[in-house]
Amino acid sequence: MKVLQGKVAIITGASSGIGAATAKLFAAEGARVVLVARRREALAALADEIGAMGGEAAINAGDVRDEATAQSAVALAKRAFGGLDIAFNNAGALGEMGEVTDISASGWREAIDVNLSGAFFSARHQIPALLERGGGSLTFTSTFVGHTAGFPGMSAYAASKAGVIGLMRNLAVEYGTRGIRVNALLPGAVDTPMGREVANTEELRTFVAGLNAMKRIAAPEELARAALFLASDASNFMTGETMLVDGGVSINHI
Repeated sequence: MKVLQGKVAIITGASSGIGAATAKLFAAEGARVVLVARRREALAALADEIGAMGGEAAINAGDVRDEATAQSAVALAKRAFGGLDIAFNNAGALGEMGEVTDISASGWREAIDVNLSGAFFSARHQIPALLERGGGSLTFTSTFVGHTAGFPGMSAYAASKAGVIGLMRNLAVEYGTRGIRVNALLPGAVDTPMGREVANTEELRTFVAGLNAMKRIAAPEELARAALFLASDASNFMTGETMLVDGGVSINHI
């Protein structure tokens, strides 16, 4: 039996990278998915791909910085598919990179608004819908950066994603007795548009790959399988956890 058969999932940041790979995997495992991102054309193409493989997808184009996007995504999940069981809040932005003395106020706010406020707005509207179904799984994408290892030039990103971990842990405590499990997925180096923005030359890609114990960069599909674990009943007794899927970068010192 498909592990998400009969479930409904919202996935933010679904237009590419980890979000797109997760959307396809969730659909292949039986979930009906609501795809959220800014780029309507990319979402429509992904929905068509999911439909061609026998899945069901609805699209909700919008910016996670706008609370109305979170509200409309939940409304769409209810209208199109009858409710909500799973949320994967994966949308993210690097913000401005550089030493902290050089980061502008607007660059700082971009990281906070997308990564932290976007996660908050999403959860704020998803949780009541999850409670209506008796609970479910709520997962955020965070990062190892600033959690288990520092990464020069990424203070805005690290701070915003560390805030996501704090939010996740508190929600896990608030809703644990009401059937909602809340966890965070912490990727390392992944071959996504954001990852290629950080490592934008072959030399940098080799350097980044060399930071982890496995000496390679992950494919988005590898992170999607970890997200599936957190969404499924396989992780039923797991909440408040920071799940590192980083190739061992957090423990590698060679």
